[in-house]
Amino acid sequence: MLEIQNLSKHFGPLKAVDGISLQVRRGEVLGFLGPNGAGKSTTMKMATGFLTPTGGTARICGHDIQTDAIAAKRAFGYLPEGAPAYPDMTPASFLEFIAGIRGLTGERKSARIAEVVKLVHIEGVLHQRIETLSKGFKRRVGLAQAILHDPEVLILDEPTDGLDPNQKHEVRALIQNMARSKAIVLSTHILEEVEAVCTRAIIIAKGRILFDGTPSDLAAQGPLDEVFRRITKGESAALS
Repeated sequence: MLEIQNLSKHFGPLKAVDGISLQVRRGEVLGFLGPNGAGKSTTMKMATGFLTPTGGTARICGHDIQTDAIAAKRAFGYLPEGAPAYPDMTPASFLEFIAGIRGLTGERKSARIAEVVKLVHIEGVLHQRIETLSKGFKRRVGLAQAILHDPEVLILDEPTDGLDPNQKHEVRALIQNMARSKAIVLSTHILEEVEAVCTRAIIIAKGRILFDGTPSDLAAQGPLDEVFRRITKGESAALS
């Protein structure tokens, strides 16, 4: 469903991403982990066509993001870092706008917007300007636009950032339900999230993959926070 092939990104002498390759299949929830500055968001931006790679490419449902960009972008939903949206719009007008871009029309558009609004629980803020919303509600509006067209691939950058514990539980349950028919990449710095929703985990640091295995593989090495620290500091052998 998602194939990343030898992606790299250089900013002058800095190698932000250094030859990352991975595949995500239908039914998988991949936890994409790493310390700040590891290259997680840069990798996601390249995989979704928002940033041109120095080398390599990505394919979404068989469509190359560089040479067949429109078809590739139809196949995925993307929640970028910070969940950006037009601040002067309301969630209602923003989702109407996104639905139009995604080709939804008529009753199908209205029904899908109503369904997604309920899924992410934003009924109470539908007609507030987005700039007045809390960080958590902005994140939920961002998640709503990502899933609006029911894509086969979801790429989510910190989807629970800014949510309270109950909201995090709701979003994690939603991700688990959607995973049955989708391939999902979930960037997070919350280790408990990997245990809760992910079927696989990748840890990167300095733009390279250091670990690729199941959450059980990680847990078998000891407490997750300690294992994460060891791997990112190069004190533990990488798994694949």
